[in-house]
Amino acid sequence: MIIKGYVQKGKKTKALVKLLNSNNIPVICHEDLDEVAASSLIDKKIKAVINCNKNISGRYPTKGAKLLLENGVTILDDMGEAFYHYIQNGDLIEIKDSDLFINGKKYHNQFNILNEDKINSLLENSYHNFSIELEKFIDNTLEYAHKEKDIILKNVNTSFIETHMENKHVLIVVRGCNYKQDLQTIREYIKDFKPVLIGVDGGGDALLEFGLVPDIIVGDMDSVSDFCLKKCKEIIVHAYPDGKAPGLERINRLGLKGKIFPFPGTSEDVAMIIAYEKKADLIVAVGTHSNIIDFLEKGRRGMASTMLTRLKIGSKLVDAKGVSKLYSNKLRLSYCIPILASALIPIIAILKIYIPIQVLLNIFQLRLRIK
Repeated sequence: MIIKGYVQKGKKTKALVKLLNSNNIPVICHEDLDEVAASSLIDKKIKAVINCNKNISGRYPTKGAKLLLENGVTILDDMGEAFYHYIQNGDLIEIKDSDLFINGKKYHNQFNILNEDKINSLLENSYHNFSIELEKFIDNTLEYAHKEKDIILKNVNTSFIETHMENKHVLIVVRGCNYKQDLQTIREYIKDFKPVLIGVDGGGDALLEFGLVPDIIVGDMDSVSDFCLKKCKEIIVHAYPDGKAPGLERINRLGLKGKIFPFPGTSEDVAMIIAYEKKADLIVAVGTHSNIIDFLEKGRRGMASTMLTRLKIGSKLVDAKGVSKLYSNKLRLSYCIPILASALIPIIAILKIYIPIQVLLNIFQLRLRIK
């Protein structure tokens, strides 16, 4: 096995991905590589990934490394901070079986190539440790739920938001796990109901990928593209409860108009609260983060705001995350049989009344009797 590629390094995987092509070998610093990050790397058709941190630390079962391996990507694990500083963009990397070469020179320090057995072993150990993380997560969630209870108890001012949502469907898109497959699955729903489209940061670019222009972009503006910000109709910058909004600087730099929305929760929570307070008839969410693994992968230690937000919205929320796994739009034989049968009915009727065909059928029957 020989893998060659040119180094492209970055400490933020989601930012690095935008610079990659199939000739690169990314060098990342991403502890507990998540599925979303792994999927974005796979989309770039890379052949190998070098992680200077542990792909699976053992704190909880994260499956990014497993997904990479299943898609034929070679993984060098836990290379260390020193390697990150040693390697430079543009360096030629060659992986030959168990040897690593940088610009033609053999790398003599130890390194670890992850295989299926190693990944399964690490994941099994992480399942044993998961209860410890779960206890910490629950305690943190309950503590902050008390502090953030105003999310449920108080109405939020949304009068400054121009987009009309009353009695309409609202589709909120987050660039989470399987968001592409889920959007593809509900494409007919989008076409038929024409919901108000809200992209949460990079979720705006996800909508553009499907030829859909976001009505609103909500977030701290750290992962949405300039192009998307310029295309969307309204920008809501998620701010801290004290009103500080670091993302507003970028909006001002682009010469765009952004509106501040102070809120203690996540940007996904902001999008849902806006839709709810603007009296949306139905809120459909794609790619959202809603469980402990999702939040640990985002580096959050609890999910108080998300729990409270979903309690407030209640039955108005339809979470379409994972809907592509529940329902497949593939053509099945069971669908075809009734269609073919119904199509044959008029054909048979025409054959019955068409005299030349009747004569041919009679001759055919006579021949069968003679034989």
